[in-house]
Amino acid sequence: MPDVIRVEQLERTYHLGSVDVPALRGIDFAIPQGQMVAIMGPSGSGKSTLLNLLGCLDRPSGGRYLLAGEDVGRKSDDQLAEVRNARIGFVFQNYNLLPQLTALENVELPLVYRGLSAAARRRRAEGALESVGLADRGHHRPLELSGGQQQRVGIARALAGQPDVILADEPTGNLDSASGEEVLRLFLELHRSGRTIVVVTHDDDVSHYTERTIHLRDGVVVSDDPVPPELRRGLDERGAS
Repeated sequence: MPDVIRVEQLERTYHLGSVDVPALRGIDFAIPQGQMVAIMGPSGSGKSTLLNLLGCLDRPSGGRYLLAGEDVGRKSDDQLAEVRNARIGFVFQNYNLLPQLTALENVELPLVYRGLSAAARRRRAEGALESVGLADRGHHRPLELSGGQQQRVGIARALAGQPDVILADEPTGNLDSASGEEVLRLFLELHRSGRTIVVVTHDDDVSHYTERTIHLRDGVVVSDDPVPPELRRGLDERGAS
């Protein structure tokens, strides 16, 4: 399978006055299309910096970041905004839903910047809500939904843009165990349908729903290993995808 994400000697250094603070120190890895990967590490390991780079919210200080074969690390702010909107789906720990909008309107909102007609936006948003099991909740506002349902709306919003990759930042961090498992099983279903998903998490339990774990420490990759089949959760009679 072709690589959706490839980073080569990726570096990010922050300049604080006269002091240089390296957050990423030349990391390399590739994520092929359709893989579900966890990125883990302690506080200060560089995983948030890496997420910002993969999400085109920041640019590297050195090295390269290729998204679906295109070097996006040197694009302008406007070009990065276009890449984010067209090719990356974000799922946030705090859901980031607008409380005054319905679930359907929240899912539609990013599509406004695509230039789609109102009818096309509505069709795509309704389809995304149906895919996460919330076809009957489209006219509810976030505060009328449970935490797990709000996160599923967030996943639907990411899906509606038909992105190359979904980046999930601690997607179960604000959920109880039952709702968290529900969300992780939804990610598994999306993964089985061919979606590329990268989950940034500190929770070992979350990583057991993925097929590969990349561990960071002090801005470098210290391990990059498949999750053993016997440790993977959510596997049904079809086995690992």
